[in-house]
Amino acid sequence: MNEYGKYISVILPSMLKFMLGPLAGIALKLTWWEATLCTIIGMMASVVIFTFLGKVIMDSWQKFRKSTPRRFTKSSRRAVQVYRKFGMAGIACLTPLLFTPIGGTLIATSFKIAPVKIITWMVIFALIWGVVLTLAIYNIPGLKELI
Repeated sequence: MNEYGKYISVILPSMLKFMLGPLAGIALKLTWWEATLCTIIGMMASVVIFTFLGKVIMDSWQKFRKSTPRRFTKSSRRAVQVYRKFGMAGIACLTPLLFTPIGGTLIATSFKIAPVKIITWMVIFALIWGVVLTLAIYNIPGLKELI
């Protein structure tokens, strides 16, 4: 597999779940900084896509639902608590860890946060968590041999 194929193989899983990027990077024998960069690119690609298409996707989803969604679920209450307490920074901070890049972005768009603010906070925390998680995964003893 050529280098671009390896990079795309890290970017695509990172678009769905942030933690999959460093794991794919270690499996493909990329350096930690290559895996970090590709993981950040993957997350930010899905953030940009869903920031601008989030409202359209959520409206389309509601049309195809068979029943009306429950207004207050455990997860929606938790998202509201995080937003009220920490704002967009809290959602962005938890997106790589708890939410998926898609989920965190859809939560942010549901609170009608400005796209510039969503992208700015997501970039900041993608950079921080990208470096921290990739270095942590790359330095787990014996993990490279398992993968």
